[in-house]
Amino acid sequence: MKSRDQQFGEICEAVAVEHLKKHGYRILEQNYRTKLGEIDIIAKEKGAIVFIEVKARRSYRFGNPKWAVTPKKQRKISMVALYYLKATKLRDVKARFDVVAIHPIQGDQSIEIIKNAFELAYT
Repeated sequence: MKSRDQQFGEICEAVAVEHLKKHGYRILEQNYRTKLGEIDIIAKEKGAIVFIEVKARRSYRFGNPKWAVTPKKQRKISMVALYYLKATKLRDVKARFDVVAIHPIQGDQSIEIIKNAFELAYT
């Protein structure tokens, strides 16, 4: 049985996928897992491969969700992204890292797409 947090995460990722589709993203993968880590969503948008981290909050008690992608998390996502590009033989493609932040608003949600949220981080 999934925890309340896992259920919340799945719902938020589904909301993010629908929002991204409405904004012209074509979803390639969801919950792409390797031994190195996971990327929430991999999509294509305007010729670029986009690696997307979804962050959501039930409240602002722990801050704005868009600031939750720490340098450590950026390194992990970067490693998985490089693995994905190598595994799929996508070498000379434009790629970027976006964050979808789902903000709590009483009775509803506000969704923000932060394009180019961070650069490739591997050190």
